[in-house]
Amino acid sequence: MQRTVILVFMLIGLAAAGFIGWRYLNSGDRVDAGIWADPNDVALVARGAEIYREQCAACHGARLEGQPDWRRRRPDGRLPAPPHDASGHTWHHADQQLFNVIKQGTAAFAAAGYKTDMGAYKDTLTDRDIWAVLAYIKTKWPPQVRKRQAAITARSKKQAQ
Repeated sequence: MQRTVILVFMLIGLAAAGFIGWRYLNSGDRVDAGIWADPNDVALVARGAEIYREQCAACHGARLEGQPDWRRRRPDGRLPAPPHDASGHTWHHADQQLFNVIKQGTAAFAAAGYKTDMGAYKDTLTDRDIWAVLAYIKTKWPPQVRKRQAAITARSKKQAQ
């Protein structure tokens, strides 16, 4: 009888540990761009496309084309939204940097007093949602641009270690 009770508690403990591990791996809380911004993950990209349409397209364009004259400051001192396609500079940044800018907003990383329309999405999107948007954006880049951006991300990860 006592062995049975111990065995039942062990099985319950193992099941609980497995469930907690599964929830952790699927929560999106891990900030590992190598896993979460995968443009080959069809479900993730589909989710990213939907979120992009809802949250990003109004400024960055339905085709990721950005706003006209995105390199020229407007009279209010702010820059228009840049494109996220291959013509822009998004792919020049590591995944983690892109994630951080979306989550915390551009102003968190700019010089004091920098004016921007790009706010923080930390209260709007989950980490997994942000990675999904980045995965979707990557699908719009030609293979050579994806390869170069992946190298930038790899170097950034190596430097962070």
